[in-house]
Amino acid sequence: QVQLVESGGGLVQPGGSLRLSCAASGRIFSGYGIGWFRQAPGKEREFVAAVAWSGGGTYYDDSVKDRFTISRENGKNTVSLQINSLKPEDTAVYYCGASSRGVAGIAGLYESWGQGTQVTVSS
Repeated sequence: QVQLVESGGGLVQPGGSLRLSCAASGRIFSGYGIGWFRQAPGKEREFVAAVAWSGGGTYYDDSVKDRFTISRENGKNTVSLQINSLKPEDTAVYYCGASSRGVAGIAGLYESWGQGTQVTVSS
């Protein structure tokens, strides 16, 4: 079982930046993938980015790849999501998930989820 805890969300003005963190614990093996998804009110959870737990191997949704950067912090069980040039449409609850199937862009392939962190982009 993998436990995940997200942090770093908040209220930010358009054009600003945030760095979200996902702290992972439990039985995580090298083949795992950690993904970030987001869910806006009334919408389905959508894929944002994923990274292979073993390092390297990043995968982004085309709509965010120019502004979002996912990385695993060396020596730490933490996956970060750097978000730049925030837009109001980025407003959502951001979740991280763990998939034993590796890097994946489908929420149904993730077995564990954190509680989410709210990102609100507004002036």
